Amino acid sequence: MLDSRQVTASAPGKTILFGEHSVVYGKPAIAAAVDKRAYVTLKKREDNLTHVSVGDLGVSGFLDLKNRTIKLVTGSPFQRGILEYIMRSLLKAETEGSMDVDVRLDIPIGAGLGSSAAITVATIMAAASFNQIKLTNETISNLAHQVELDVQGAASPIDTTLSTYGGVIYLSKNPQKLTKLQINNELPIVIGYTSTRGNTGELVEGVRQKREARPEIINPILDSMEAVANGARQALLNGDHKTIGLLMNINQGLLDALGVNTEDLSKMVFTARDNGAMGSKLTGAGGGGSMIAYCPGKVEEVVSSINQFENAFQINVAHEGVRLE
Repeated sequence: MLDSRQVTASAPGKTILFGEHSVVYGKPAIAAAVDKRAYVTLKKREDNLTHVSVGDLGVSGFLDLKNRTIKLVTGSPFQRGILEYIMRSLLKAETEGSMDVDVRLDIPIGAGLGSSAAITVATIMAAASFNQIKLTNETISNLAHQVELDVQGAASPIDTTLSTYGGVIYLSKNPQKLTKLQINNELPIVIGYTSTRGNTGELVEGVRQKREARPEIINPILDSMEAVANGARQALLNGDHKTIGLLMNINQGLLDALGVNTEDLSKMVFTARDNGAMGSKLTGAGGGGSMIAYCPGKVEEVVSSINQFENAFQINVAHEGVRLE
């Protein structure tokens, strides 16, 4: 008889508040889980293949878990990577047989909100529950990070940790040491994102080349980013709106000096400030993609102003990580 069980798990996305690029060189970073989630539903199938559908993206395909092969049915070859994350996640959760996997996203793809990590974490929890395997959050986080390493070749544990645990984390110089910050107040943050996307690998490589060519200039910028992240940690814990905004603006100037800013991002950054944001900066690798704005009392004004020419929405910190629905 066909197994009639159905399991759904969800996990939040993330945004980097401070420390992108400098984190590559052992500097601290601060990131937050956000209240935009990935939902993964599993049901048993009768045949020997696992079918995946990501309706929000128009992506679907078949997975052969036994032979670890993927057949993309709809979607671009670039989007095949989503199926790779899902297949590896199912295997990490010791899935056998065939499944229907339905993925629903609240997270805008390409907005720098960690959609792949959220999908990975949610898939592992859903599969483990379906397979009646009890996993701790620590194990889920470790397995999800391993999936990202397998797919990407290199990956920070930031995204998968936030999708698993939620909240706000501080990443110290030790890349495996993540400290959860006890921030009880809401963070009034707006995300703005462009239709153009930067290539993370190329942007990171560009900064590396600048550092090799002019270390006497670039290293002090990275040191300043470290000071900004450490100052922001204390300001966030204290609920010091003015300092959080000031440090965001300084961080943006330092990222601009590294050459990862764009005209489109700058337009959103300055539009946010002109409409009441205390601070605003790009988030993620840059070169396109997303910016964040810290907007106490001015969220609606900032969202409305950016939406006149790009896309913007408010986010809140997701204090709950992965969960069964």
